[in-house]
Amino acid sequence: MRPAGLEPDDARLAAETMQEQLTALLDLSLTLKHVHWNVVGPGFLGVHEMLDEHVDKVRRMADALAERVATLGYMPNGLVGYVSNHRDHPDYALGRATVEAHLGALDHLYSQVIGSHREAAVTTEDPDPVTNDILIGQTGELEQLQWLLRAHIENVSGRVPSAEEPNQLEAAKVAASSDPLA
Repeated sequence: MRPAGLEPDDARLAAETMQEQLTALLDLSLTLKHVHWNVVGPGFLGVHEMLDEHVDKVRRMADALAERVATLGYMPNGLVGYVSNHRDHPDYALGRATVEAHLGALDHLYSQVIGSHREAAVTTEDPDPVTNDILIGQTGELEQLQWLLRAHIENVSGRVPSAEEPNQLEAAKVAASSDPLA
């Protein structure tokens, strides 16, 4: 059953859009936990603890999206197989790696998720302002999480070396080899 005043096609579009973002957030939360377990090197403890906070916040965002999908009268799907089969990027590229390498790769992943959240917000702006509001708020939260992450790899001139790289592996390499004083 959909909310009163929302046309069936609009509810379907909003639910499908939210499911795509739910998939992205569930994948991000699992990836963040993977990094939490596999990050090493100087700065380990601070990043290890920061990532737990990121996981908690991303999981709360995913829960909000799933509940909105259900409110729209559809079934949210958070099963691992569904998430794996419907995400729009390959598995996270790193295993055990240094703080800088992981943060460079995560920065790339955050940029992807933020970009898709922005697109989803545009898609839902007209048909469902409530869904749109949720996505806009979450985009701001994701940007703040990325800012906290980037603070660890940003150099003194304000440049994030990994920000322009085309994929996670390249972002990791650049972040791991960059000079923080440059």
